[in-house]
Amino acid sequence: MYAEYRGKYYRVLHPRFTIVLGTLCTNNRVNFMPASWNTPISEEPPTVGVVVDKETFTNECLESLGEATINVPSDAQLQLVYNMGSVSGRDVDKVSKFSLELVPSTLVKPPGLKGSIAILESKVYEKIPVGEVNFYVFEVLLVKVLEGFVDEWSIDFSKTNVLLHGAGRVFHKVTPTKIFAKKP
Repeated sequence: MYAEYRGKYYRVLHPRFTIVLGTLCTNNRVNFMPASWNTPISEEPPTVGVVVDKETFTNECLESLGEATINVPSDAQLQLVYNMGSVSGRDVDKVSKFSLELVPSTLVKPPGLKGSIAILESKVYEKIPVGEVNFYVFEVLLVKVLEGFVDEWSIDFSKTNVLLHGAGRVFHKVTPTKIFAKKP
C-alpha cells in the first residue's frame, strides 16, 4: 500500500551523485560548488547537465566565462565538499579558505580539484532557465582520471568511493560489489 509523501518531492529521488563544479570568475578567482543535481545527457556530443541556482556566484561565473571543470570527489573529500557547499564563493575565496590544491586544465581555463577521482573539462553547450535555476548542459572536452581508479564499467569501488548526497549533511556510499544482470 502507498501513502502520500508530504516532504520535498525530490527527496524520493535521492541520494544523488555529487560533483564539484569548478569555475573561473571575474579577476581570475577560482570557485568550486558542490552539485548533486547532475546527469550525463548524451554521448554525441558528450554532455553533462548540472543545475545551478540563478542567485549563486557559480552562476555568475558561468555567465562570464562559460567554462567549467566537473570534478568527481572521493569519499575522502566528504568534509571538504560539505564545507565548500556551506559558504558562497561571492563572500569567501574557497581556494584560500580550504587550502585547495588545483590541477591545471588542458582545454579550459578553470582548474580541476586535486584529489578528485575524475575531472571533466567542459564548456557550456546550452543554458535552459527553469524556475529559480539554470540547467546547464556542458559539452565534455577532455576527461582525466586518477590512474587505477576507473575500469571499463565504472569507478573501482574497491579502491575509492563517491559521495551520494541525501539531504543536508547526509551522504551515502556505494557498496564495492558489482552485480551483473543476465543477458536476455
